[in-house]
Amino acid sequence: MMQFQPDAAGTWSMSAPFLEVRNVRKSFGGVQALKDVSLTLQAGQIYHLMGENGCGKSTLIKIISGAQPATSGQILIDGAPTGPLAGDLGAIGALEAGIETVYQDLSLLPNLSVAENVALTGQLVEAGGKLARPLRRAALHDTAARALAQVHLPTSRAFLGRRTDTLPLATRQLVAIARAIAAEARLVIMDEPTTSLTRQEVENLLAVVRRLLDQGVTVLFVTHKLDEVKSLGGHAIIMRDGQKVAEREVATTPKSEISQLMTGREISEARYRTEPKIGDVMLDIQNLTQPASFHDLSLTLRKGEILGVTGLLDSGRNELALALSGVVPAHSGTMQLEGRIIDLKSPADAIREGIGYVPEDRLTEGLFLEKTIQDNVTLPVLDRLRNAFGMISGRRARALAREQIADLQVVAPNVQAPVQSLSGGNQQRVLIGRWLTINPRLLILHGPTVGVDVGSKDTIFRIIQRLADEGMGVIIISDDLPELLQNCDRILVMRQGAIIATHDAATVSEDEIYQTMAGGAAVPATGKDATP
Repeated sequence: MMQFQPDAAGTWSMSAPFLEVRNVRKSFGGVQALKDVSLTLQAGQIYHLMGENGCGKSTLIKIISGAQPATSGQILIDGAPTGPLAGDLGAIGALEAGIETVYQDLSLLPNLSVAENVALTGQLVEAGGKLARPLRRAALHDTAARALAQVHLPTSRAFLGRRTDTLPLATRQLVAIARAIAAEARLVIMDEPTTSLTRQEVENLLAVVRRLLDQGVTVLFVTHKLDEVKSLGGHAIIMRDGQKVAEREVATTPKSEISQLMTGREISEARYRTEPKIGDVMLDIQNLTQPASFHDLSLTLRKGEILGVTGLLDSGRNELALALSGVVPAHSGTMQLEGRIIDLKSPADAIREGIGYVPEDRLTEGLFLEKTIQDNVTLPVLDRLRNAFGMISGRRARALAREQIADLQVVAPNVQAPVQSLSGGNQQRVLIGRWLTINPRLLILHGPTVGVDVGSKDTIFRIIQRLADEGMGVIIISDDLPELLQNCDRILVMRQGAIIATHDAATVSEDEIYQTMAGGAAVPATGKDATP
């Protein structure tokens, strides 16, 4: 597919698109991950690659970025076939062609500095992939500083020299994006780039994307967040079951249509929370304090209630999640669970009290990726699975794991499949299933749908509603405001380590919550946290 473009003198002429993918297939052990996928990316345009987890998006971008070869098919750059095999660009070949990828796992080198992670690519490409000479440190720092400034990160020598593994997750995400900017890429592929960012950081990132487009860079944006897609505009490329099923202009396509094309079914944007069955107070927290994180927090949660907690990254919401689960104990204050004072000094204490905790980062904090579904699900209750000889009963473990994956609709061949082979949505359900094995009275969900597609979100939300209807107390800690508005009864807003507002989730707007989060007028709570 050719397009007309003006040259420097303003004369219009035919030019090839920057990148074409023609009839690409990819198989893994007889399983077809991609089936005759074709697409065209024009210079200076933004494309949104969309679909449920497991639809083939990640495989496709790995082929385009040279991380994996295609089984068959062609990749063309500026109209010319690439590589010794037409479907095999190779990692260095992709970099030489100006293709930079920000993967979902960031692919940063944790033991290297910020400057090295951001600017090393340029010197690596110059050397043909082999650095047989010392790094040019001055050039490295200059290149990194210019790129970091564009994503509004510090450019001081101290920051440039910091190891990336000492940085918060959100900052590492921006460092990875700065690396693509430093390489002066012609195509930037962003795989779920806003997963770990606050709303303010997301707005900053979207501004960076718009500047890249103004500079003629092509952007392939992989996301599940339809609001971000609508904000950026451009073209939606929608995949399902390893195939491209549709292309749509974002501006003229309703979100409901995009969701239906992604999932094959209709997804409602209405509230999931209808006719809640809320009982007596089950959790009563008084003056909970953790120095430098939060202070004098008081809140209540009732049986069957879903309570949302939100705030900016430094609000103390994340630290509250860790305190309520015993991961980082509070320094002072009291917690009563069903009328009895509890003292959480460790996660084991929380488990004994019937408190389940699903962490924000399932890949590094939650799951054992190389272990099986069975091993991951049964971990908290191994003592219950012992036989008369004190050994773990494989039969009991399999039965429990099968019960959980059936109940939570986990799509997997069997409970012996490694968790790393599952899609993000199925991994998250396995993690939730682990904590349901302890029959919790209280379930704390920290970012329960981070990196999860719209279809899996719908499934997880329905599971949360069912658990609350069965009498479980649920706390959702998240900066995904639509998620909280759809699922919660009340939403507490934190700022600077304090609860500054309580909202009725059925009546408050997203903008009202964000204004409170960002420093607008606080909404006074009735009593300590406006418990109904």
